Amino acid sequence: MSRIRILPEQLSNQIAAGEVVERPASVVKELVENSLDAGADRIDIEIEGSGSRLIRIADNGQGMDGDDVLLSLERHATSKIRDEQQLAAIATLGFRGEAIPSIASVSWMTIASRPPHQELGTRAEIRYGSLQAVHEHGCGRGTVIEVRHLFGNMPARKKFLKSARTEIHHIEEVVRNQALAHPRVGFTLSVDGRIHLEYQPGADLERRVREVFRYSGKLLKLLIEAEGEEGLGLEGYLLLPEMAAARSARLRILVNDRPVQDAMIRHAVSEGMQGFLMKGYQTAGALLLNIAADQVDVNVHPSKREIRFRRGETVHRFLVDAVRRALEDHQEALRTSLFALPLTREERPWPGAAPQALPERKSAKGPISGPMGTATADPGPQQPRLPVRAEETVVVPPREQTWPATASPRVPICFPAASPSSDNPATARETTFSGLTLIGQLFSLYLICEKEGHLIVIDQHAAHERLLYGQLVAGYRAADIPAQTLLFPVTVELTPTQIETFEQHHATVATLGLAAEHFGDATYVIKAVPALVRQEEPGTLLREMLDGLRGTTSEEGKRPLTQAVDDLLASMACKAAIKAGNRLQPQEMLKLLAQMEASAVFSHCPHGRPVIKTFAAQEVERWFHRHGG
Repeated sequence: MSRIRILPEQLSNQIAAGEVVERPASVVKELVENSLDAGADRIDIEIEGSGSRLIRIADNGQGMDGDDVLLSLERHATSKIRDEQQLAAIATLGFRGEAIPSIASVSWMTIASRPPHQELGTRAEIRYGSLQAVHEHGCGRGTVIEVRHLFGNMPARKKFLKSARTEIHHIEEVVRNQALAHPRVGFTLSVDGRIHLEYQPGADLERRVREVFRYSGKLLKLLIEAEGEEGLGLEGYLLLPEMAAARSARLRILVNDRPVQDAMIRHAVSEGMQGFLMKGYQTAGALLLNIAADQVDVNVHPSKREIRFRRGETVHRFLVDAVRRALEDHQEALRTSLFALPLTREERPWPGAAPQALPERKSAKGPISGPMGTATADPGPQQPRLPVRAEETVVVPPREQTWPATASPRVPICFPAASPSSDNPATARETTFSGLTLIGQLFSLYLICEKEGHLIVIDQHAAHERLLYGQLVAGYRAADIPAQTLLFPVTVELTPTQIETFEQHHATVATLGLAAEHFGDATYVIKAVPALVRQEEPGTLLREMLDGLRGTTSEEGKRPLTQAVDDLLASMACKAAIKAGNRLQPQEMLKLLAQMEASAVFSHCPHGRPVIKTFAAQEVERWFHRHGG
């Protein structure tokens, strides 16, 4: 007798159930997908006992006649595909024909279904894979499936279920994802007789995103289509970067209306948001990516949560560009709301434009002038991107100066020490700029402004840091970061690892504005440092650069050099920016506002911290329980 044998059908179904039915949430997912494929616009889910006692899914879809009800209990029986060509371009949520027989093999299942053209429906009862009864049944249009005693015949599997709270959370996640993927469909989730989630039918995506995330603030809107055989299209809404969450699961990814988990898409969104998210935080929101069915493979895993793109690099670029475009639109909207007379695109330098100085602007009291120098632009997230964060060319000071440093009229931002006296009446009157009324400085760190019933708080360090960062990125791209030649060169001892890194990246170090040469053994001599951080100890600067560049490469799959350079530029900008405790004169504050207006990116510092916080008058009144009275 052969040792290899064909397994009984019941055992085969239970094995398949181990892949398809991991927990009660898996049952909800598979049955809800069947309801959506059946064209339902209303789906009601009832749960008892965290799903192990009862799962009931009711929809108003096409329904099934008696023959289809029986066929649905057979493995690999499906109405979704018929040949190999359709398998290569799957356009439905389900297609494997395994879910219902797999679920029925580990539970007591009841199916009641009626198509719209029949007066009576069909009811079938199955107990752990065995058909008990089937008969005509009076029921409404659509399908109702009840799953009881889940894993009742597999006590070992039941022991692996988590707490009731955890299992309910997973079910809620399934409903939220499907609600986002199908905003026109209404969903209700009831647990032990209480409604946990309810989404009305007929919603648009923005409304559904706000309902799912319980968020009423501003959203980044992504709506774009691309030409090409991939048929790429994107619709989505992301929460503002400062509202991002530390849990990456809050980014809901939907491909062709299918909730999926895809690391490449998450990476593309994170790359597009680079410079707007704080370390350890992830974007929150929903992305609905549409792509030609033959350009994506959903037949990767039985649970259908993983996918593969035929041209992943094209999809990645498309998503990065879409996110950056949304951020650019957000900057423009923020500029319009913050400044009464925003610069036009012709006035403000953008990618490909020559560097320009800020045009003279007038406030209600007269022209803006002050000791901060000429304002420059930070042209924001545009291509080309290298090294990172995509800032464009701005006015920069000369490449080298001799020690001691002398003030250059081309330095775009400088904050001289505040004068101890501010009795000048002309200076005192100069307190407005482009619709903003400057109230003063709080804690020697925040600028306090007022505009049209709004209180506006600006972090002076974060704002200045963003502007300096744009200047440094432009200088790095042009290999022209301003350097300060040292009158007396400084020698420094390096470790073997640092020496190896210097030999590998000495050209990058020079482009960053630090000139160093080998002096002998482990000693190196530093002859120039970046002008913006000339107050820092030269040896410390060199060591920080080498430590930041260590282990970087331009090869794929390793830590990218561009990211390391970006981190170093951001660090230099942070060190050079005005600090907390620096008192500013009104003219200096106004000049900072002018340069923010001229910059294409000003809402977040390079490390992702927000620069501006706005409070409506009604919100301030609520602090004091005035309620507008």
